[in-house]
Amino acid sequence: MNRTNTRRTSTLGAVALTAALVLTGCFSGGGGGAGPSPEEGDGRIALAMLQPPRSGLTPLSDDAFKLTRWSTVESLVSLDDAGDAQPALATDWTQSDDTTWDLTIREGVLFHDGTTLDAAAVVNALQNALHASPRPRVLDGYELTAEAVDDMTVRIVTGTPDPILPQRLSSPQLVILAASAYGDDGTVDPTGTGTGPFELTEIGGTSTATLERFDDYWGGPAEAAGIDVTYVNDGAARGAALRTGAADIVEAIPVSQLALLDQALLHEVPMPRTNAVYFNNGEGVFADQAMRAAARAALDPESIVENVYEGHADITGGLFGPALPWAEDVRGDIASSVAPADPAGATITLATYSDRAELPEVAVLVEQQLEAAGFEVRQDVREYANFEPDALEGDFDAIIFSRAVLLETGDPVAYLTSDYSCAGTFNFAQLCDPEIDRLIAAASAAEPGEERQKAIAAVEEAILQADALAPLLHERVVQGEGEGVAGALRDPRERRLITEDTTAP
Repeated sequence: MNRTNTRRTSTLGAVALTAALVLTGCFSGGGGGAGPSPEEGDGRIALAMLQPPRSGLTPLSDDAFKLTRWSTVESLVSLDDAGDAQPALATDWTQSDDTTWDLTIREGVLFHDGTTLDAAAVVNALQNALHASPRPRVLDGYELTAEAVDDMTVRIVTGTPDPILPQRLSSPQLVILAASAYGDDGTVDPTGTGTGPFELTEIGGTSTATLERFDDYWGGPAEAAGIDVTYVNDGAARGAALRTGAADIVEAIPVSQLALLDQALLHEVPMPRTNAVYFNNGEGVFADQAMRAAARAALDPESIVENVYEGHADITGGLFGPALPWAEDVRGDIASSVAPADPAGATITLATYSDRAELPEVAVLVEQQLEAAGFEVRQDVREYANFEPDALEGDFDAIIFSRAVLLETGDPVAYLTSDYSCAGTFNFAQLCDPEIDRLIAAASAAEPGEERQKAIAAVEEAILQADALAPLLHERVVQGEGEGVAGALRDPRERRLITEDTTAP
């Protein structure tokens, strides 16, 4: 890393450590502070991100979404604004029967390590995803085989008919890396092994990452010289980074900071992200559905939207909000199927995480509402890295979680499978119901369009009638872009952010 880049990174780190102070940016590329003027800038983009990597930036985890937001890795398929599949590393695809697809691989693509993209590289990447432990969520309960038909054609055969295979292949967790990325021990290293316009050159643990422009990118060189990433999980610090010019682009500015910032630098994006209270359906107080129904009935989402989000969120009508405009039209009866019980002083542990600044505040109101209904509540608030493992193990009676419902495929079925099926690997609700599994399978097999939408609505109805969770609201995320920033994407799916066209002063 050169001297200028070091100054940029250390300045943003200082912002994170001194969020309550009046800060001054002192690196180039920012919109203020004591660094060079835009005319003298180094052409790099300083990015403040919400959460650090959870799995060493392996693309087989949720860290994949960081990699695609930096445009250092690419999938075979991309999605347009409507969620329809578009060419990326695959230029086209044809279906010869219900389970067989042939994909034509783009020619002239170089990996960052200098090797060439071909069918063998694609098959290798897909095989590594299939044999990973744990598997990427997009492959939960899913089987496929991949083979190279010729140098630039890959044949994929799915275990069951999959009408949305192209959308599935758009998942950031199925990006294609060079063979050198995959270790014999199952590790995956994205450093210098992607195909995007920016090459990941340095991973600074859970603090920073550095990317440089890849001049041999198949789509043409990027406008920016590189990207300097700093992870800033403190919301006030992210707001300060934008206010002082310490960062050019800032993820997820919390509501509490909005009034302190130049409104021209803020961009509000309705998200396919649902905040909910997940109940432990497997054991403890909430193994009894009548107790889950009592807790769900006690909650007042409107007061949470008004008092915590100051109106910058949408009241939920179910699992799916405004980002899926068809959801309300096909939604069934999502009321509880049982009468609420009397909590009678039952003691529960309510957990959430502090990385999203609003969630601890939500927890305070949820605690008050549950206690008003007769529960005794103990809170457990942690950083996300310490929260997720215990939540997945079912160590809490209830958790408050912000969940993106379209991340994996641009289609809700992958989310329903991973979060609510017996075999799901992201099942915070500890839910296992054969009837819900049957409905998820039916939705997975349904053709895109009205048929699939109605099948998804049937799954939603069954989950909510069982009181597996209590949806609260749908988030709107506020993205900060400093003065002079151009071409940053405002992606509701949180897949893209900086592209080859993004610039900063």
